[in-house]
Amino acid sequence: MNNQLTVRGMVIGAIGVIIITTSSMFIALKLSSLPWPIIFVALVSMFCLKAMGNTNLKEINVTQTAMSSGAMVAGGLAFTLPGIWMLDPNAHVHWGMLLLLTLSGVVLGLIFTALIRKYYIDDCRETMKYPMGEACAETLTAGDEGGSKAVVLFITMGLVAIFTFLRDWFMKIPASLLNQKMLAYGSMAGVYVSPMLVGVGYLLGSAYVIVWFIGAIIGDFGILFGGVEADLWDSVTAAAIKQSLGIGLMVGTGVAIIILGVLPKAKDMFKGMFSKNSLGETIVPMRWAPIAMAAIAVLCTTVLHMGVISSILTIIGAWLATSMSAQCVGQTGINPMEIFGIIILIACKAVSSIGGTEAFFVAAIIAVACGLCGDVMNDFKAGQLLDTDPKAQWIAECIGGLLGAFVAVGVLLIIISAYGGDCFGTEVFPAAQAGAVAAMVGGISHMPAFIIGLIAGIVLSIFKLPVMTLGLGVYLPFFMSATAFIGGALRLIMDKVYPKFEEKGTGTIIASGLLGGEGITGVIIALIVAVQSIM
Repeated sequence: MNNQLTVRGMVIGAIGVIIITTSSMFIALKLSSLPWPIIFVALVSMFCLKAMGNTNLKEINVTQTAMSSGAMVAGGLAFTLPGIWMLDPNAHVHWGMLLLLTLSGVVLGLIFTALIRKYYIDDCRETMKYPMGEACAETLTAGDEGGSKAVVLFITMGLVAIFTFLRDWFMKIPASLLNQKMLAYGSMAGVYVSPMLVGVGYLLGSAYVIVWFIGAIIGDFGILFGGVEADLWDSVTAAAIKQSLGIGLMVGTGVAIIILGVLPKAKDMFKGMFSKNSLGETIVPMRWAPIAMAAIAVLCTTVLHMGVISSILTIIGAWLATSMSAQCVGQTGINPMEIFGIIILIACKAVSSIGGTEAFFVAAIIAVACGLCGDVMNDFKAGQLLDTDPKAQWIAECIGGLLGAFVAVGVLLIIISAYGGDCFGTEVFPAAQAGAVAAMVGGISHMPAFIIGLIAGIVLSIFKLPVMTLGLGVYLPFFMSATAFIGGALRLIMDKVYPKFEEKGTGTIIASGLLGGEGITGVIIALIVAVQSIM
């Protein structure tokens, strides 16, 4: 671990955390999206360490793990907490409470990534592709080795970067091509013009993407269009059914994950929390974890006023939600962290009398934990492919995640101070995901559809079907699913027509370039937006 976790690497990582977390908060609020930072920070880490000399891919991998951790911490806050001010522009939340809930999410994320890493990265390596992590490993390996693969990779990344700037900065290319007739039914049917999603679909392969696309067809053409045309329900009810069914399928999958995958291994997973001389399946000693979780429960009850029941349920929910996040990122490359926050928020409201502001605290804690977990699982996947010490990566995650918590809260407070609480939900900071959380504070919009999805998710998961991708397809806008389907279809065609294309790794390299080009450009645009907003 000595030549992987280094002082210089952590200094570079800490500086990167400040920059990436700041830009991530601005881009998440302003554009209601957050590009994966993993490939961008991997290349920055490689550039900095190679310039200093005497480095290796493992040190680069550990450094990038620290650097990227804060980005999704910012995402967890940006996608949930602004809903407080959307409902009450004059709301006042003390900075200490914001910092406490953010640190609580980070600590829970750290605990559960350590506990579930082996299961999702090692035991499920054939079913959990983690396309962003795989692309990161390919990028670092090609960049280090040079040769034809590096040429193909960086040409692809360069072309996609130009394309993305033309689309997102100069607005010369439409971001999506939508069917105007379907918009009347509330459906965003069409294609998202995103090379990254095409790359995700290619790396995931046809099986997962086809199931994902089937979910999209059920949601948009079955519920939104078909149901309304058949006079089964109106368009408002259709939207509620689509949303609730998608969430139900994902929750059902999460429950099945816990029952079928995590619980049978719980003894090994949690052994390190209670046994003095055994790590179990964890990568670091975890005897401090029960104390940390108890402290979080007490602080959430006394300082955040979430109540005993909701505080305990939030901690238990973090276990379920981070498991769902790990599976979702592994199978789709997408991490709907605000959805996982909504799920636990609704559970807390169902069994307690938690207040509105405190309900947002629950969602934020879960979203931060899931954001951190999903991001670092990609880093762990890259580390597995590069044979990096996961303990070194986890320590780097601690440094980056904890520092990112302070930075994310500071940036959010600066925004509120400069623009006022009424800036959220407007063209200044649309914060669409936080708006969705605000809308769900009242509960599930269509309970029968949610229950049907919940039961279906559990039952179908028993037969080892990729129900998480099915639920995500139902929930997400159709145009995103369609673009991922294009990538999966290309993979199917190439495997059938020209199998050597992938046997040589050319397809994976190009797909990695698609992800890297758009991801890097998204981060650069985020940095520009952040600087302009501050100035």
